Amino acid sequence: MTLLIDILGWLGVVLLLAAYALVSAKKLAGDAVLFQGMNMLGGALVLVNSFYYHAYPSVGVNIAWIAIALWTLGRRARRRAA
Repeated sequence: MTLLIDILGWLGVVLLLAAYALVSAKKLAGDAVLFQGMNMLGGALVLVNSFYYHAYPSVGVNIAWIAIALWTLGRRARRRAA
């Protein structure tokens, strides 16, 4: 089980860093669905890993990370609907 949790955590880190690199290289916009999706999934995977290892400050920051991504996607959807 520990190996699976570690793999999930590292996959999350890769997704978060790849998302950041794509925005920094101007390949994606900060409010792009792909960017926010990568942030949500990456944050969720790191959250699972952090919770498993009782790293609660990391759990907190990843909950915030996911919430920001959801808020951004919701705001984007409302703008498109208007």
